[in-house]
Amino acid sequence: MLAVMLAVSIGSTEIPFSTTAKILVSKLPFVSISQTWPGPVETAIIDIRLPRVLLAALAGAALSVAGATYQGLFRNPLADPYLLGVAQGAGLGAVVGFVLNLGWSGWGLGLIPMLAFMGGLGAAFFVYYLGRVGRTLPMTTLLLAGVALGAFLSAITAYLALTSGDSLHGIYSWLLGGFSSPKWIQVEVMLPLVTLGVFAIWLYGQHLNVMQLDEEQAQQLGINVERTKRILLLAATLITAAAVCFGGIIGFVGIIIPHAVRLVWGPDYRFLLPLCTAAGAIFLVLADLLARTALSPQEIPLGIITAFFGAPFFLYLLRQRRRAVF
Repeated sequence: MLAVMLAVSIGSTEIPFSTTAKILVSKLPFVSISQTWPGPVETAIIDIRLPRVLLAALAGAALSVAGATYQGLFRNPLADPYLLGVAQGAGLGAVVGFVLNLGWSGWGLGLIPMLAFMGGLGAAFFVYYLGRVGRTLPMTTLLLAGVALGAFLSAITAYLALTSGDSLHGIYSWLLGGFSSPKWIQVEVMLPLVTLGVFAIWLYGQHLNVMQLDEEQAQQLGINVERTKRILLLAATLITAAAVCFGGIIGFVGIIIPHAVRLVWGPDYRFLLPLCTAAGAIFLVLADLLARTALSPQEIPLGIITAFFGAPFFLYLLRQRRRAVF
């Protein structure tokens, strides 16, 4: 909450923290505060900064939890939310939107986010279809299918981007991530998707702990491994696609935040997943704040900020602890 209020207060025009707090509190139900601030200040906070900060928080929470989930399912510390081709599918969908340039608003959401969302989900479900072996879902087969399809979709995306002419700059900016055009309708769509997916994953924290032993042992201990894998993959894919469609491809959050939380707290998924939710949200809110203020009025792509500051911090934690955490 403090990170959200700090991010809302700081921008191209400095707004006192106390004024920001009053404006936000005045919007709560059953709260009445006499307005002592100019109308444009309230417009800047409520209609411009707050939806952007909330989008960043939701995306950070979603990517972090999805990354921790994939790392647990695949038992691979290098797994990230884009492992099953969601980023590549979303990237292709967004590039198609840029190339078509139809000017269609897509029910107020925008054509590009909608195509990115459909592309991300479509790619993940195609990987799921390719990776299935009978009624089982071997993780190794799924991983290979995701890598192969991701490479194929990336090749198509690169070709379309190179031949897109004047749209190349917009495409490149989208691929590097950011929330430069925030809208409340985006928050209203993203909030239930991320909340539902994250809460579903939280419920399976204990199952993920047991599955770190071995799938056969987990089955012997009474866990329906195949059903658990399907539910977790569906939830993680859903929240990843929701984050990517409005924020572009923001790298690094989904792989580093879970490891940083493990280094501080430990590998128990019952606590790791909620802590990843909070840490991912705070990290991306602060990263987005830096992206829009460091070179104001220009913005730095969010993906550059997350990698530039996240990697040294993670290496610092790794050197401090110097122990196996996965």
